[in-house]
Amino acid sequence: MGIIIALVVIAILVIAYISIYNGLIRLRTYVDESWSQIDVQLKRRNDLIPNLISTAKGYANYEQETLAKVTELRNQMLSIDGNVDRDKLMQVSDQLSGTLKSMFAVAENYPDLKADTHFQELMEELTNTENKIAYSRQLYNSSVAKYDMQINTFPSNLVAGIHHFTKREYLEVPEAEKQAPQVNFDEFKGFNK
Repeated sequence: MGIIIALVVIAILVIAYISIYNGLIRLRTYVDESWSQIDVQLKRRNDLIPNLISTAKGYANYEQETLAKVTELRNQMLSIDGNVDRDKLMQVSDQLSGTLKSMFAVAENYPDLKADTHFQELMEELTNTENKIAYSRQLYNSSVAKYDMQINTFPSNLVAGIHHFTKREYLEVPEAEKQAPQVNFDEFKGFNK
């Protein structure tokens, strides 16, 4: 009878071990898949940028410095291996997002460019892609939270330690984007209620 109880306990422990291990693999896979979603959206944005730049270049007075900066950042992103240096890739991506925002703002000063249907479509596609990148970053951080929580809680932390599961880092919001925008109400003095 004692042998049967010992075998049942061992079987339960083996099943629990396998279940915990498979759960850790599943969570790690979700983290990797959510990073892949970011990578897909970054590639999509990088593919749209040359079309946007070529359309904008058709307008002679358009800010060449802004176009050069967008091209430079895009080329930097293409040269970074996101699987090796995710932090650097996201840092350059954040800079590119900021530069694209300024490019859209500057486009407001060029009515012909702003009215160009192709430019409008490209801007809309880029805006949608930027939104998808933001969503993908949130999904990644959520996946990392679940994964990190699992590798740090008992008893899965024992299995994680044995199989060298390591903590993943969250994607951080750039410091510049954390700053509260400055609002100058003096600009609105001329408006009546």
